[in-house]
Amino acid sequence: MRRSILPLLRMPRCFLLRQVEGRTVVLIGVPKETFPGECRVALVPTAVAHLKKAKLEVVVEEGAGALAGFPDAAYQHAGAALCDARAKVFADADVIVQVRGLGANPEGWRADLDLAHADQTFIATMDALGSMEPALEAARRNLATFALDLTPRITRAQAMDVLSSQANLAGYKAVLFAANAIPKIFPMLMTAAGTITPAKVLVVGAGVAGLQAIATARRLGGVVSAYDVRPAAKEQVESLGARFVQLPVVTEAAQDTGGYAKALGAEFYARQAELMTQVVAESDVVITTAAVPGQKAPILITRPMVEQMQPGSVIVDLAAERGGNCELTQPGETLIHQGVTVMGPLNLSSTLAHHASQLFAKNISAFLLNMVKDGKLQPDTQDEIVCETQLTAGGKVVHPKLRERLGSGAP
Repeated sequence: MRRSILPLLRMPRCFLLRQVEGRTVVLIGVPKETFPGECRVALVPTAVAHLKKAKLEVVVEEGAGALAGFPDAAYQHAGAALCDARAKVFADADVIVQVRGLGANPEGWRADLDLAHADQTFIATMDALGSMEPALEAARRNLATFALDLTPRITRAQAMDVLSSQANLAGYKAVLFAANAIPKIFPMLMTAAGTITPAKVLVVGAGVAGLQAIATARRLGGVVSAYDVRPAAKEQVESLGARFVQLPVVTEAAQDTGGYAKALGAEFYARQAELMTQVVAESDVVITTAAVPGQKAPILITRPMVEQMQPGSVIVDLAAERGGNCELTQPGETLIHQGVTVMGPLNLSSTLAHHASQLFAKNISAFLLNMVKDGKLQPDTQDEIVCETQLTAGGKVVHPKLRERLGSGAP
């Protein structure tokens, strides 16, 4: 008896999970993130408990949540199994959930696919429209892949919208970055030594990140203005107590049917830049947030505009990962140009890994449960959420936009 048990005890701890109470279970695997500097984790312990109520089982690679403040013991307490071998997590799991997968993890996606097995499901942010080769390879390996960053912005999918949940945090942190870098304070201050006027903050782009940046800058006491090409943004901006910058270039065609920003023509951006020059020059802080999924970010703040700002002013470019909204932005770096600090932070939500992981886990759990029926993963191909996020299935690329971009190269 001892000889038969010992080999099992030496196996990774996820070895015995395929059967629970006599039934075959869907096993959700949570590996460590391998993208450089990524501190988030796809599932947190509270999400594990929620999934187990839906008759799913979870296996977590040891240390996967450590950088976000979620110890292994917390996962065990929530009912997850721990596994000390990454390869075993991939080998046993039916579904792999990650913060960054495929194209969103340029240096690590191939190693992950080498561990995958046919018919396995991957759910993560994937940047499929910006980096298409990983999706092609996933199709060749007969993997089912779902890109969370393509979740449609419809009412039913709000609980699954990872871009919104993470952008919310990025907008908050961008203001803190600016407040730390500027040689001024945000609020008005009246003292015996004189009155200090409040900082003037301009937020360019009133999406989720922009609105949170507005709210945070207002809480810090700044005088906030905001600009967006979408007419509907005016009411949202003003509801937060900020002034909406009126430029005669507003367009109704600034977002697509899925609720995401659309790229506009070069002539539009040139006219916009001309009109914004004075507004930017008067600002102590400019925070830019304009990004178009799968495309290079539009240049909204030009070099001449930066050169008209007062020394000591700060620009925080939240579109740095897409090249940046400021002509001078260097992704991942901070530079000073004629006294103006230009910051191009990357992956800001990861700097708030604990709460970012909580929100991400809620999103991914809602996404998973939308496809689970009676403890089994059964994606409904007629469901708009499934159709808009599924990249590959049955050895083929199935996402319409991705197939269109691949053309004749799409399997």
